Amino acid sequence: MEPLSARIPGDVYLWLAGLQVEGATTNSDKLRVLLGQLKRQHDGALDYVAAHAWARDLTGRLRESLVRTEGRTGKSSEVVSLVLDHLTSMLALVVSQAPVSESDATEFEEALVRRAFALFETLLRQATTSSAAAYDPTVVRRLIGPTIELAMNLKTSKGP
Repeated sequence: MEPLSARIPGDVYLWLAGLQVEGATTNSDKLRVLLGQLKRQHDGALDYVAAHAWARDLTGRLRESLVRTEGRTGKSSEVVSLVLDHLTSMLALVVSQAPVSESDATEFEEALVRRAFALFETLLRQATTSSAAAYDPTVVRRLIGPTIELAMNLKTSKGP
């Protein structure tokens, strides 16, 4: 271990002091954990599982806020939850990859496109009824029109 001394703005210090970092209680512990995560990310050493946990941490504040809103109002959004889950998985996939060959790049592409279409299928399922399970039940149906139009054009121009 090497000592590190730094001067940081007061608001950053207060943020760090209040930040919940798993396995760290003191500011020194938190800095060690956070710098370790940043180094692993920079070095490309995050495997998919670690990258997924990191991506969930990034969206933690949003998720907690949505839970508080649900507790207060009794309303939730399956659409938001599912999209967040897919985005977390996609970000983890992207962060954990460093293809070194064309074959690796092809496998990565396959996985990324598969996940993107899984997200699309999720939204398409929500559009099969007039009311999506969302804060705004019309959001999916209102926004899916151009995508459906593209899909219909693809079908007619490329055959079955």
